[in-house]
Amino acid sequence: MDTRTPVLVLGASGFIGSHVVAALSSHPAYRPIAASRKAAADGSRVALDATNPDAVRAAVREVGAVVNCLAGGEGAMTRATTALCEANPARIVHLSSMAVYGAATGTVREDHTPVQPVGGYGQAKIDAEAIVRRYADAGGQAVILRPTCVFGPGSSQWTTRIARLLQARRLGDLGSAGDGGCNLAFIDDLVDTVIASLDAPSGGVFNISSSAELTWNQFLLRFARALDATPVRRIPARMLRLETKLLAPARRIGSKLVKSPVTEAITPSLAALFAQDIWIDCSAATAELGLRPTPLDRMIDTSVRWLGPRPPGAPDARPRTRVARPGAAVTAGQAGR
Repeated sequence: MDTRTPVLVLGASGFIGSHVVAALSSHPAYRPIAASRKAAADGSRVALDATNPDAVRAAVREVGAVVNCLAGGEGAMTRATTALCEANPARIVHLSSMAVYGAATGTVREDHTPVQPVGGYGQAKIDAEAIVRRYADAGGQAVILRPTCVFGPGSSQWTTRIARLLQARRLGDLGSAGDGGCNLAFIDDLVDTVIASLDAPSGGVFNISSSAELTWNQFLLRFARALDATPVRRIPARMLRLETKLLAPARRIGSKLVKSPVTEAITPSLAALFAQDIWIDCSAATAELGLRPTPLDRMIDTSVRWLGPRPPGAPDARPRTRVARPGAAVTAGQAGR
């Protein structure tokens, strides 16, 4: 009989959720119950409509904690968070985002207020955090994590997409447009803090990042070299403006039909992030959750090995692999978002 504490993972088919499930599967104290909108054919994941209060209430009845990795539409995220908190689980580890800070600049700690403009996704994360805070204020147990750009094996947004653009020479040295803070959270570091949050004191809010004092230009150069996407091209400011203002809408339409470096869009929001002078402070997570940021070269090398020799734009079909640390087991999970 498995005596480990059951932990419900919402959004278990997604990138982060599947890594959390993988780590919990080999953990001595916890066992995962993976849930997503659709069940897995092999029974490893159950179906759960996270916006259905009755379904969520039944799902949390016998678990010791819930890890909320849900993503999706803005309205759906807040409805699901409301349903979860109203179900009154024993504990919630809620994944938010650095997007809650909006256009903030400088060193940003957890008490930094949002700076306009805040996008729709960021506002939805702010609203969801407020719901979790009300739950905690009413006596519930909760920890909120705010990861930065989550990088590593399985990340279609910050690993595969960036790699394709570098290999196609559509990204490179961006000049002053790439001097913003490159705040990356390595997936293994984020998962470690999720697990640490399962028995951390309630009420904490933590930034999670694995890189410090790194600009996007510096990261793009190092990632390109590791990918052998050299020589690294200098991208003029006018070309970046053309990409974001005129070509991005057409490329987004094309990417729905064919995923390739030609159709990959460099959106206005991505370009703005490359230039944003924001530096996420994660000292609280280091002190209280035992966050040990993985060195950048190791993050990149692990990701390049995962990407392998497949051509840019080929579909992701590789298993998730956690990087071995001293005293830590290597685990693997199923592919997700």
